[in-house]
Amino acid sequence: MPKPEKNLTQTQASKLDEVKAVAPQLALMHQQKEDFRTLFEQTAQDEALLGLLDWMASAQPLYQSAVGTISRWFGEILQYFEHRTTSGTVEGINNRLKLVKRSGYGFRNFERFRLRCLLCWHFHPNTA
Repeated sequence: MPKPEKNLTQTQASKLDEVKAVAPQLALMHQQKEDFRTLFEQTAQDEALLGLLDWMASAQPLYQSAVGTISRWFGEILQYFEHRTTSGTVEGINNRLKLVKRSGYGFRNFERFRLRCLLCWHFHPNTA
């Protein structure tokens, strides 16, 4: 996701202001993105349902595909507000395992594949 507006340098902020002045629809899209970020950073669990529904209603004209995806995963997304955790770590592990699998194409021995996977995370092969 792009950098939050509050973290922009002075130069980046002035360029953003110029772009907003020239492209009003892009300015509106940027504001929707900032509202979405704020929703996930500051919203309490009991306010999340209404906040997310309100954002989806206002973002529908600009982000049809994203709103559709959020609708399909609505229950799972609401779980974030309860636990404040994401599946990013698991996704990273899966991505790394796929990379090892691709680089080890042709391994004839599963044990060698297992050792390569364990070495990626610096596990000692005899303890895992």
